Amino acid sequence: MEDFDYDLPAELIAQSPLPDRTESRMLVLYRDTGRTEHRMFRDLPEYVRAGDAMILNDTRVIPARLLGVKAETGARVECLLLRKEDSAAQPDVWRVLVKPGRRVRPGTRLIFGEGRLEALVLETTEEGGRLVRFFYREDWEDLLKDLGEMPLPPYIKTRLEDPERYQTVYAREPGSAAAPTAGLHFTRELLDDVAARGVDIGFVTLHVGLGTFRPVQVRDVEDHRMHSEYFRIPPETARLVDRVRREGGRIWAVGTTVCRALETAALRGWGPREGWTDLFIYPGFSFQVVDCLITNFHLPKSTLLMLVSAFAGRERVLRAYAEAVERRYRFFSFGDAMLITTES
Repeated sequence: MEDFDYDLPAELIAQSPLPDRTESRMLVLYRDTGRTEHRMFRDLPEYVRAGDAMILNDTRVIPARLLGVKAETGARVECLLLRKEDSAAQPDVWRVLVKPGRRVRPGTRLIFGEGRLEALVLETTEEGGRLVRFFYREDWEDLLKDLGEMPLPPYIKTRLEDPERYQTVYAREPGSAAAPTAGLHFTRELLDDVAARGVDIGFVTLHVGLGTFRPVQVRDVEDHRMHSEYFRIPPETARLVDRVRREGGRIWAVGTTVCRALETAALRGWGPREGWTDLFIYPGFSFQVVDCLITNFHLPKSTLLMLVSAFAGRERVLRAYAEAVERRYRFFSFGDAMLITTES
């Protein structure tokens, strides 16, 4: 784990989004030479080529943070919805994180919104979360909209005035507990500019889940196990990737979530896919699909930093991060962007 550590001044952790999504800075790292450039995200179209394909994650963050009380004592409790795991026999069951966890045991009843939404804790999960069954009379999505809050990462201390700024402009499939943050830099106008240069735009879905909120707790990277996340590669995206690769174009992954979805599908036999992935990408991984990666700057010792290191080389990535710190880039979810491509 120490191999993926770096020093980051706390003041470089971005606390709020910029007024204009495309005004983020963009560090360009060439994975074949290690050379870097310093640009703005609005310059991204200059790096694409006619015949490329850019793949985006169309997941939508749900207002997954619920604040309530324990029915028996009135003590405050917080639930973070991670993924739905119900069945015909037991509907409306979700895997959640709870705070304070030790005091929320199986059998505990929870109340949200003065009784508009209730829950029963069914069991404790292996990773320390809970399985919870919800009970309600209103429409579920309307309830979440009224009672839930955006689940911002714990390092963001500033209140988000506009919840839509923690969504990509192309978000449409509800299910994530966190945003695919590389996509936050795009506007519809910028996507139109990319497409106008002969680049096809495709979509996958990967609902960001528990792994985003759990630090790596092992010393040796190879001992870490990722939590499963739902993903889908639709037929039209599978056909697009097939055609572009056959014709010599490049595949752009907008974010580590897209990268993991595409590479998971490749490992399972390329084609339309729907299911769960726990793929952990770290140095030594052989990429089969992705040629160019757009991403943000990630936490020290995180699985996301390991994925980027696998793609561009650990030493080159850490040198680029040191350069970003020196030049006062903004880090993490609302921070600046990094483009990893090749000179050739």
